Amino acid sequence: MEYRALGRTDMTVSAVSFGAWAIGGAWGAVEDDESLRALHAAIDAGVNFIDTADVYGDGRSERLIARLRLERAGEMIRVATKAGRRLPAQTPGGYTRENLTAWVDRSLSNLAVDAIDLLQLHCPHPKVYDMPEVFGILDGFMKAGKIRYYGVSVETVDEALKAIAYPNVQSVQIIFNMFRMKPVDAFFDAAKARRVGILARVPLASGLLTGTLRRDSPFGADDHRRFNRHGEQFDKGETFSGVPYEEGLEAAEQLRTLVPGAALGQLALRWILMFDAVTCAIPGAKTPAQARQNAEAASLPPLDAQTMAAVRRVYDERIRASVHGSW
Repeated sequence: MEYRALGRTDMTVSAVSFGAWAIGGAWGAVEDDESLRALHAAIDAGVNFIDTADVYGDGRSERLIARLRLERAGEMIRVATKAGRRLPAQTPGGYTRENLTAWVDRSLSNLAVDAIDLLQLHCPHPKVYDMPEVFGILDGFMKAGKIRYYGVSVETVDEALKAIAYPNVQSVQIIFNMFRMKPVDAFFDAAKARRVGILARVPLASGLLTGTLRRDSPFGADDHRRFNRHGEQFDKGETFSGVPYEEGLEAAEQLRTLVPGAALGQLALRWILMFDAVTCAIPGAKTPAQARQNAEAASLPPLDAQTMAAVRRVYDERIRASVHGSW
């Protein structure tokens, strides 16, 4: 496993970390004991950083991570969580001191910790980035010892650029993968200049970049890949990275041939790690095998210039028109 500094914090985290959305819900059926085994497998493989949110399974994901930490007592496992999506609807007026305090206190209880390693605003209303008072509340949480650091999870590059203007924003979580390349062109240099960490979320494009999905792959009624393809519940970019499903399958098939001997999902993760602006990728896993396969991607050799150029060509020819202008 490779480890990278997270922004200007004192944390050094695994380049392939663990995204804990799926073990909370909205990705089909999950079983807590199997999810816990997946978490243990990730830690055994060198992962030391887990990203979750208070709304993943209404706290289910956070509570599972608390169980993991209890069972791995004495090991340094850093956890980032998020706040803001408990609002019935995203409005800038919802980001009050009262609400933020309630959300943070609930996460502290779910995670069974005295202080949250990294709290992130969870894709808030775009106008929140123009509200310095919200970031002032987060500063107050730091001074009170409730959180150690804070960052943001964003939908768009423009939101990311606004967020890093605030001096204590330490990290930006943004969708970045072979099907979402705009951050390379429009955000990474600014983040590096400010020494802001980047958490690459949806790194496998909701499974499209694993190479295991097919046109007839079934998705349960509780799986966002069925109920949110057009943004019915939240931003459609969170589902398959906003790429039309059939187009994504065809592009993934083209990418599959680039590195014989490696799974497409591992290639996709290794591609992300080729960018030094990225702190870590946070793929999800619901089984120990998935967790181990994800972690192994960090040990793959660097991709050569020919492979990197081939990935860009697939994006430019097949994907760019669907996503580049939207996020």
